[in-house]
Amino acid sequence: MNKILLFNPKSANAKYRIPNSIMNIAASVEGRYDWVIVDGNCEADPVQKIMGYVDTGEYKYLGFSVMPGPQLKQAIAAASAVKHKYPHVKMIWGGYFPSNQPESVLYSHLVDFIINGPGDNAFPNLIDALENNKPYEFIKNLIYQGTDGRIVKTVKEDLIDQDSLPPLPYDKLNTMYPIPRFLGKTYLGEKTLAYHSSIGCPFTCSFCAVVPIYEARWKGKSAQNIYKDVKYIKDKWGATAIEFHDNNFFVSEKRAVEFAKLIEPENMTWWGMARIDTMSKFKDSSLEAIRRGGCKIIFFGAESGNDSILEQMDKGGTQTGKQILEFAGRLKKFDIIPEYSFVLGTPAPTPEKVMAQIDFEIDFIKKVKAINPKTEIIIYTYSPVPTEGSEMYKQVLESGFKFPQTLEDWISPAWENFDLRKNPLTPWLTAEMIDKIRDFEVVLNGVFPTETDIRLNSLKRAAIKAISTFRYKINFHKYPYEIKLLQRMWKYRQPEIQGF
Repeated sequence: MNKILLFNPKSANAKYRIPNSIMNIAASVEGRYDWVIVDGNCEADPVQKIMGYVDTGEYKYLGFSVMPGPQLKQAIAAASAVKHKYPHVKMIWGGYFPSNQPESVLYSHLVDFIINGPGDNAFPNLIDALENNKPYEFIKNLIYQGTDGRIVKTVKEDLIDQDSLPPLPYDKLNTMYPIPRFLGKTYLGEKTLAYHSSIGCPFTCSFCAVVPIYEARWKGKSAQNIYKDVKYIKDKWGATAIEFHDNNFFVSEKRAVEFAKLIEPENMTWWGMARIDTMSKFKDSSLEAIRRGGCKIIFFGAESGNDSILEQMDKGGTQTGKQILEFAGRLKKFDIIPEYSFVLGTPAPTPEKVMAQIDFEIDFIKKVKAINPKTEIIIYTYSPVPTEGSEMYKQVLESGFKFPQTLEDWISPAWENFDLRKNPLTPWLTAEMIDKIRDFEVVLNGVFPTETDIRLNSLKRAAIKAISTFRYKINFHKYPYEIKLLQRMWKYRQPEIQGF
């Protein structure tokens, strides 16, 4: 009667990936407790599936992995259904959303405990404590509501040596959901595997939800163990490509190069995330080895070409606008596509200053494209993240911005779009500013359709480019209805929302 149900809420409409976060938790209790996984991406009615398990009376613990946005809606629906029928079932949430919004989560009375960061030790230790009626106050990485009603946060655990962790239970997952179902067709390849090779990031960007969780710490698996896992899935289930979902895959030049050399004979293509100021220090020989090893595209948080805004964001490191431009040109030589994300609409003292910042970024993005036209540009509108203590967080609060207070408020239609950084509710942005950002994005994507949209053939690319180029050249981005129509007709894929 002490089985564990692990739930991965739906995160995308048509993109299935191995639920790595939940799989890590499953690995942590493997051999100690019986467990099952319910994947919301693979179920027509995941709540019904969950209730089918819980109705047996055998499942005493439910663990949910919850990111902001789409996952939250399904997580709340499932938690509500279970708690109203079986209040004694222990509900445990992990992931960025509950760790960053513990009050909303715990005061909903749907969730009993939050795993605040990695749960490899915290989750099994908590289950052991609850099973044996032992104290849990000294278990690290926990957040819960104390007897006096206040939120209690236990101390953070040092990051675990990733090579010491048990292997992910791929074979057991395969009995519930066939692994090939998670190997989707993408720009990278016919059967793309999602994999986590590290946790955390050694930087403190004030707009990033990772910072409060990992506190500028990073730990990665060895290149040999990454290769062993990837090759196992390639040989057993036919994976042809890899998406590394690490927050920062390229922290270590040595590790990245070693992995590239190990994977090169396997003829797999891959993608990962990096920082420009980190990779700009890589030797040419390292970049050559990484490309030979199959790396096709790398995501970089460029954020802004304005050095003062980079400082405002507490970007850390040594990144500058000049470096962003130079590195785009450098990667061109190695045939690696840089995927640059920019955050427009950061707070400023006056509306005129905000608009001037937006105009600057639009001009800067055009400079990037002039240097390396293959650079993928992803545009976000700034969405405040509750990184308490940062200068930007103070500016956000002083502007009158407020975060939702209840769990239900977080899944309102406006906030769901807000979490995708598409529909900001910030006091310093006007409708005119939002229109300027969105219209430029439409024209930019018309002139330079993303290479990662595998459904957009050469004829469609040529057509949309032809009707967009004149607007782009004369800086006339307003009312791009004809481009929007084509994008809607052809279901143009936006990587910032849909991935590859």
